[in-house]
Amino acid sequence: MTIRELKRIHRRERERIRERLAEFSDLGRTAPDEKLFEELAFCIFTAGASARMGLRSIERVRPALITGSVTDIQEALKGAHRYGLSRGRYVYETREYLHESFGLRMRGLLEGISDPDARRDFLAQNRRVRGIGFKEASHFLRNVGFSGYAILDKHVLTRLTDFGVIEAPKPPSTRNRYLEIERKTRAFAARIGIDVDELDLLLWFTKTGEILK
Repeated sequence: MTIRELKRIHRRERERIRERLAEFSDLGRTAPDEKLFEELAFCIFTAGASARMGLRSIERVRPALITGSVTDIQEALKGAHRYGLSRGRYVYETREYLHESFGLRMRGLLEGISDPDARRDFLAQNRRVRGIGFKEASHFLRNVGFSGYAILDKHVLTRLTDFGVIEAPKPPSTRNRYLEIERKTRAFAARIGIDVDELDLLLWFTKTGEILK
């Protein structure tokens, strides 16, 4: 794929991409805290799996997500997630931590951290937030309306490699490496004249044919 082709696809798909980003922004502004936590749980389910598996898992677990026991959540995930026992425990333990420490007031917690890197670090480097690294912390923050984060999943990394932004599609294993690739992604977005948030969904679309979340 060439940059010319990428721009052509962007012109064709940009309204759908912008509509999806507007949905994320609306969710962050108006959704109840329980819905914001649901987005965090979706990202926990998606890590090391797929967006489709994350969506399927959320549908199954929703009735137990906010008040259910760890067993309730794990039982709901049977047949929906390949790692239902561990991911169910991650979601439960994260929920209990956020409830005990912040009353599960997700919006206030996130908006109370003004620095974008510190906001992501809170999620990615906090041992009490289970199953979330820098990619899924970025994914969650984008899904609840925070802009400027690169979601460096395998599809995006492959496309960045195709365009020579990075040398290989190996997932970043450290904070510094993640930030380095993110800076390169922002520079690439600026160079080709596409907003970095739109670019993330665009690159994912060129590999999957879908604009999900």
